[in-house]
Amino acid sequence: MNGADSTDHGGGHRAYIGSFTSGGGRGITVAAVDPSTGALTPLSVTRSLPDPSYLTVSRSTGIVYAVSEVEQGAAGAFRPTAEGLVPAGPAVGVGGSGPTHLGLAGGRLLTANYTSGSVSSLPVAADGSLSGPASVLTHRGAGPDGDRQEAPHAHQVLPDPSGRWVLGVDLGTDSVRVCALDAAGGALRVHSETRLRAGSGPRHLVFHPTEPVVHVLHELEPQLTVCRWNAASGRLEPVSEVPVASGGTSGAVRAYPSAVVASPDGRFLWAAVRGADVIVTFSLAGGAEKPQLTGTVGCGGSWPRDLAADPSGRHLYAANERSGDVTWFDVDPLDGQLRRAGSVAVPAATCVAFG
Repeated sequence: MNGADSTDHGGGHRAYIGSFTSGGGRGITVAAVDPSTGALTPLSVTRSLPDPSYLTVSRSTGIVYAVSEVEQGAAGAFRPTAEGLVPAGPAVGVGGSGPTHLGLAGGRLLTANYTSGSVSSLPVAADGSLSGPASVLTHRGAGPDGDRQEAPHAHQVLPDPSGRWVLGVDLGTDSVRVCALDAAGGALRVHSETRLRAGSGPRHLVFHPTEPVVHVLHELEPQLTVCRWNAASGRLEPVSEVPVASGGTSGAVRAYPSAVVASPDGRFLWAAVRGADVIVTFSLAGGAEKPQLTGTVGCGGSWPRDLAADPSGRHLYAANERSGDVTWFDVDPLDGQLRRAGSVAVPAATCVAFG
């Protein structure tokens, strides 16, 4: 859930929306969240970091962290105030190109650097600010798609629930790497690597909230891979593949899945599919290893780059990049089906995180 944090760190419940400034976005938009309807009301904008395409919020400090998805990739830290976000120190280079995702683990900020195919680790100070230099783990390998998999392309980096491991999803090498984080120096070391279907292009994964199961969403093939997760051994074992339907869209329109989210209670999964511009609902009533596709709705715009469930699980948000909006949906508590409830204009929207 995008590193979402339901803790109130002053100023009430807030949503933080990333965007591509190179595509007309305003930077990071801060919005108030109506607790009953889920409606977003923009309050302020922070423009100091170019292309802040992905955000996460610290559970302990409320600091908002953002990647700068540019050639000389960087990360920035921002402190929430009544007037909006203010920088918590200068942005710091990540030692990689095109960072697309970030997470917090072991007193470090981790970034997945898509263009350079690496994962970086930055020190986080007690006040939440960042420093360098970055420790960089460079991936190796390629995949069969010559246009998209000519080299490694790390797309997500995520700590596991136990806090012992860091998982890196690589679209370019069709694999998920399980890494150990050195407690002293902050360097990442590959512990194991799980190979997935060649050419499938894994993009994002989500841990089930209560069961040792991971769902991996693929961008180059519209599918989910269901995996068992063993935190004791640090191993990820593929179990099955489940198609992600395109909602009946013409076969001439290619589907590009982008994000997968689990409901906080672990009863449902939702996946966004670009091209088809839909969100699909999976029921996990038969168990976390047996997702069943039960519904498809329009995303409310075009090119849903990311999804986020609010901490209550009552609402789901889609950041629609090309239509420039964030659309929210009411979640049916019985079956997880979605009903469009509203939207707000956010040019070149890329993600939503809560704090």
